[in-house]
Amino acid sequence: MLGITDLSTYLVGLALIILLPGPNSLYVVSVAARRGPRVAYRAAAGVLCGDTVLMTLSAGGVASLLQTSPVLFAVVKFAGAGYLTWLAAGMLRGAWALWHGRQDRQDPAADRAPRTPKEAVERPYRRALVVSLLNPKAILFFISFFVQFVDPSYAHPVLSFLTLGAWAQLFSLTYLSVLIFSGTYLAATFRRRRRLTAGLSAGAGAAFLGFAAKLSLASAG
Repeated sequence: MLGITDLSTYLVGLALIILLPGPNSLYVVSVAARRGPRVAYRAAAGVLCGDTVLMTLSAGGVASLLQTSPVLFAVVKFAGAGYLTWLAAGMLRGAWALWHGRQDRQDPAADRAPRTPKEAVERPYRRALVVSLLNPKAILFFISFFVQFVDPSYAHPVLSFLTLGAWAQLFSLTYLSVLIFSGTYLAATFRRRRRLTAGLSAGAGAAFLGFAAKLSLASAG
């Protein structure tokens, strides 16, 4: 069908890959817990748009360029690792302030307080998009994974890539939606437990540092 071989195996593998935790999904959960589902879907849109760009670049041969140009791969790799580290630092600072903050700790009205200017300019769509784009391994993954399910004798391989990409985006949107509403539920449950929230934020920041370290050690091979 449309030059795709063994679609059922592709869908199983795709589901397993999407379920693996990564910086994008973790960021979407973080936004959902702090800002609610409406804002979290902006972050999800950034993830989906970023993945669409990476899939397009993969189909266009950029993966081969990254593999043959160590310098270009290193530039993108360290830029992505640096951005993840910057995001992690912000999460850890926020967790520290929340842990040691004393105001409104027991005040239910604190949950209705207006957002600070820093929160208002977070721009979750842009952050999620940048995290997606500054990941050269994702480009290499898309081309190496997709090509296994494309019939080389099919006359229109681009159509095959588009179909595989559409399935990937459908799975991603479903998974991110589950994460968004789970994050919102957890936020409502633990809203008044400031220190628990601070601990979760710190854990997310530490995980982002781990993602940054993993990306900085990645190779094109």
